[in-house]
Amino acid sequence: MTTQEVPPETPAIILGIETSCDETAAAVVSGPSDILSSVVSSQVDLHARYGGVVPEIASRAHVEMLTPVVAQAVIEAGLGDDDVEAVAATAGPGLIGALLVGVSAAKSLALAWDVPFVAVNHLEAHLYSSFLEEPDLELPVVVLLVSGGHTLLVLMEAFGRYRLIGQTLDDAAGEAFDKVARFMDLGYPGGPVIDRLAMTGDSEAVAFPRPMRNDGYDFSFSGLKTAVVNHVRAHPDDDVADIAASFQEAVVDVLVHKARKAAEEFGAKGLCLAGGVAANSSLRERLLDACVAAGISGFLPSRSMCTDNAAMVAAAGWQRLQLDGPSSLEVGADPNLPLPFI
Repeated sequence: MTTQEVPPETPAIILGIETSCDETAAAVVSGPSDILSSVVSSQVDLHARYGGVVPEIASRAHVEMLTPVVAQAVIEAGLGDDDVEAVAATAGPGLIGALLVGVSAAKSLALAWDVPFVAVNHLEAHLYSSFLEEPDLELPVVVLLVSGGHTLLVLMEAFGRYRLIGQTLDDAAGEAFDKVARFMDLGYPGGPVIDRLAMTGDSEAVAFPRPMRNDGYDFSFSGLKTAVVNHVRAHPDDDVADIAASFQEAVVDVLVHKARKAAEEFGAKGLCLAGGVAANSSLRERLLDACVAAGISGFLPSRSMCTDNAAMVAAAGWQRLQLDGPSSLEVGADPNLPLPFI
């Protein structure tokens, strides 16, 4: 995107809206990092019986919950509607029906309040989650963005300037967690369940493979998932906690090894986690240990900032206003919206 001159009166109070998947969220942020409110309505209970997110159910739940969630966010921020100076919403990537709910609502509010509308990339929003709680993080940093749909290593050189280092070639890390948990009938979502089980298991009980650990910066977790399935079928009496711990250890080992190597090779001043899988206990501990060993700064967003939320959307919206100005109201939702790499 080209950088445009932005007037000095660039809006400061941003209402963020997030409906890319199964979280209906709204938040009010002042400037780039001052969170005035953050409200998240989870749909986990609605989708648990199906073992995964059902797009139609997610869209209908967003329609039902978005208005009260936005109202609560504005009230908790201690503001009135007239105080909101811009509205930002996730425009992609994500589920198209879910995205359309948030984008349509954001445009309507922007028109009603006569304020700018900002379309935000969901992945870019995750990159800003660390800066909401640590605004003085020194760039460049490497961000390990791990979620149910994405596993990316990104070099963040400046705000709005990103370089892709590596990405998953098949299953994302969070997707692998969910698929393994579903096969083992552990419940949904799989990540938190496996994390809890792993705390009582032996991570060395099963020597699961470390796919592509020493091959560049791309990731592949499909083969590891298959290895777990084959092991459980061959050894049905093995301790479930041991299998969970061994599987989690294999995923974390690959993620941390590549993230540390990237931070060192690209001269990053810090290493950050982002995305829903960034809430994993083992990943958080191991990443900080790797940062200490490498002599670089490490930062882990709070768990509430790892999962989908609207504060990160508002923060990214504020940055996009600085870089590009308001988005056109003709901008639509894009389920495959790519992160704008250089």
